[in-house]
Amino acid sequence: MSCVFGPVLSRRLGRSLGIDPIMPKTCNFSCVYCQLGRTRPLVNERQEHVPCADVLRDLKSVLREREPGTLDWVTFVGSGETTLHARLGLLIRQVKELTSLPVAVITNGSLLYDSAVRDDLQAADAVLPSLDAGTPALFRRMARPHPQCTFERLVEGLIAFRQEYHGNLWLEVMLVSGLNDSEQALRAIEATARRIAPDEIHIILPDRPPAESYVRPPDEAALTRAVAILGTAARIVAPAHGAIELDTPASAADVVMDIITRHPMRQAELEAYLPGRGATAVAEALSELESRGRACRVERYGECFWRAVESSPP
Repeated sequence: MSCVFGPVLSRRLGRSLGIDPIMPKTCNFSCVYCQLGRTRPLVNERQEHVPCADVLRDLKSVLREREPGTLDWVTFVGSGETTLHARLGLLIRQVKELTSLPVAVITNGSLLYDSAVRDDLQAADAVLPSLDAGTPALFRRMARPHPQCTFERLVEGLIAFRQEYHGNLWLEVMLVSGLNDSEQALRAIEATARRIAPDEIHIILPDRPPAESYVRPPDEAALTRAVAILGTAARIVAPAHGAIELDTPASAADVVMDIITRHPMRQAELEAYLPGRGATAVAEALSELESRGRACRVERYGECFWRAVESSPP
């Protein structure tokens, strides 16, 4: 499986080509809303999980196939926590030597207390860390982190990174009904975010099958409350929808697998991403992957999603 996937259509990053430098699923959090399921075991040691040479080989191959103007960003987004890759800084710098496209990093922010991790991210054009809670108790309930990943370390690292980093710092808040959408919880998040001083706060919603079945998106009243409390820097980021032609010689099954390993998707979404292959080709690819035990259907919100078997929760 390639560690470069997509592009995936994003409201924030447009046509974003993903780079996954982490083996599924390698993370120091086990977030209740994670679309890749629970983390077992929790991992908090940085390693070169995917060799840099493999990442760069896959990226060069994809860039050769893409027409100019068909990509907007290159985004490091791991099947777990991106900054657990020990040579992430080198990868970011080498990617920027290969392409003029801006580079983003999506992270849970847990390791930013480490100056080496902060240094690694300096070359990125945008960094998108998470802040889903404003108190230690709610942080532990939502993130279910590795024992070394405390709320105090998370906030300390985010504040330190903001002081050193001159790119776009966009804080992500995953809003979950009944957990962090109350006025009290939102005011605690706002107070913490004010200390960090991000450029923007992105309110995102759990729209794909989560690790825990009780996770639900908030209602309209809660969304209105969140925007009012989190302030002028906050905005709701809804999922993007649209067709992207993945003009790659890889088989439909391989392309589908690369995507659903990182992003469980509806079958209609996969058909939209592969309009040149046709609905029949996508259906055949999914059937093949299901028969080989690599993909499975998950019912959520009255809809059918497809996800990789290895990312499914118990």
